[in-house]
Amino acid sequence: MIVEFLKNIFSFDSDYPLLFTQFYFWAFFAIVFAVFSLFNSKVLLRNSFIFFVSVFFYYKTSGWATLILVFATLLNFWVGLSMEKSETERARRIKLVLGLFLNLGILCYFKYAYFFADMIHDLFGLNIPIVNVFAEIGNVFAGKDTFTVDKIILPVGISFYTFQCISYIMDVYRDKVEPVHNILNFGFYVTFFPQLVAGPIVRASAFIPQIYKKFFLSRRQFGIAVFWILNGLAKKIILSDYLAVNFVDRVFENPLLYTGFENLMALFAYSLQVYADFSGYTDIAIGVAMLMGFYLPKNFNSPYKATNPGEFWKRWHMSLSKWLQDYLYIPLGGNRTASFGTYACILTISLIGTILSGSIWVAIALLVLTVIVTIYCHKSPEKQKSLTSNMNRMNTMLLGGPWHGASWNFMRWGGLNGIGMIVFRFWKDWDHPLRLLSIGLLTWGIYELTQYFPAPIWNIALVWSGAICLGTFLRFMYNFIGWKNPLPWLERSWAVLQTFVFITWTRLFFRAGSNLDPAEANEVAWNTAKNMVNQIGSPWNFAQVPEIAQSYFNIIFLFIMGMVIHWLPEDFKRRYRLTFAQLPLPVMAVVTVAVVFVVYQFVTADLQKFIYFQF
Repeated sequence: MIVEFLKNIFSFDSDYPLLFTQFYFWAFFAIVFAVFSLFNSKVLLRNSFIFFVSVFFYYKTSGWATLILVFATLLNFWVGLSMEKSETERARRIKLVLGLFLNLGILCYFKYAYFFADMIHDLFGLNIPIVNVFAEIGNVFAGKDTFTVDKIILPVGISFYTFQCISYIMDVYRDKVEPVHNILNFGFYVTFFPQLVAGPIVRASAFIPQIYKKFFLSRRQFGIAVFWILNGLAKKIILSDYLAVNFVDRVFENPLLYTGFENLMALFAYSLQVYADFSGYTDIAIGVAMLMGFYLPKNFNSPYKATNPGEFWKRWHMSLSKWLQDYLYIPLGGNRTASFGTYACILTISLIGTILSGSIWVAIALLVLTVIVTIYCHKSPEKQKSLTSNMNRMNTMLLGGPWHGASWNFMRWGGLNGIGMIVFRFWKDWDHPLRLLSIGLLTWGIYELTQYFPAPIWNIALVWSGAICLGTFLRFMYNFIGWKNPLPWLERSWAVLQTFVFITWTRLFFRAGSNLDPAEANEVAWNTAKNMVNQIGSPWNFAQVPEIAQSYFNIIFLFIMGMVIHWLPEDFKRRYRLTFAQLPLPVMAVVTVAVVFVVYQFVTADLQKFIYFQF
């Protein structure tokens, strides 16, 4: 009995990864924290213990892929030290390039092998078999067929881990941080288990100084840490899991079985689900780390309060957004100039788009657009700056899309967000008459399309553009009669609503392909998205809407409550967070038990994996 129990504890089961929502994890963390508290004042011993605990945590999550984690840890540790010892700039650059090549090589192999194979098949008609080289090597050493060789299994969190390692060697190269000289300390930094598999992405300059500090946790910090954990559990189980299991997943699995109203509800509910899921994870990670005396960066800042797509991405997954800005957008040239990488990205994306479309008209359109843009920006440094800024912004979003998954659907999603950011930048620079003229012409054009080329997507576009046109017209009239600042709260609310609608619609591609095998994600996700658009854009029987809404009362109620809480003022949220943190310990314990009890009453099925475990 004891042997079987220990075997279950120390063995890996892919169906039961170590999740924050499991009671097993909290038993695991209680033991870790108890041992941690015995020698938390001895820095090296403490860091070594957490390093080995983190490796075990990752093993329980990804099994044999832990060896990749260990290899990458040793690799990046060596690269950092080697660059420090290099006597010439050329030697430093060579080692940096080697480190980047190996890190990105590992990431591309495990995450994008199917993506590249699919691309080559579409471009050249070649069927390239996918072989798990690491599994073959493992079988050689094991002497038997222990590992699956015909399928590459994606290690959980490899993107977060790789990006964190890249930022470390880049910052060492740029002399922004001193390399870590002890492998145990370095292993602790890059494998710290609360944020290992789903972030936030921790910068070396912000976290490495913490690994040398002695443990300190004030009474107030303890209360805030517990609050973050409870807040994350509530987001994940009450909001995300309940919405997913009881509604969203059912609709996305077969949109044609549901009405247009139900499909639209599912799309908007997913926006809340993905936020509650991912931010819930990071809330728990921040709370667990804080209990151990370490501080992780804030990863979300009420993103659905954003008034435009650019602001949304400054509020959403901020550690990733900042990483893309510092290590992709700015190196490409940022808002200053276009680099070789800028044009290389544009050329590659355009070529792939042209070939995949199979149409000469795409190539002609791209050529004409290039000529127009070149003439437009000729002899105008300001226009050239605007152009290069937008090109780099689009490249960043296009490349940031596939980071979430090896599928063209994620690139479509990233591209749509890039377009939204660029359109808004032009929109905000226009005066009100030009805004009204442009959206009026667009609405008229879409209306004509609905008349001569009727399709559900044009119906959706007409409703959306018509709403924007109406809002723009009212704002124009306010300005025309001399009312310069008409109800700023209403104007901001309108901007927030339009941004939320836009972000929600782009997630159609994001959700449709997120939980699918890479080999089939493209086609299946495209059909799912098409079916949902057709259902939403087809004529509705509005007489059924009240009855449908009543049947989904719990879903609608949770959605409204979740959004209301999300839109509460930040000062109010800060006050009730501090109020909880300052409760007497016995009262805090009672509240904690009560919250945990209520939270787990919402479990209507097996505990769901976090969304980003699917990527």
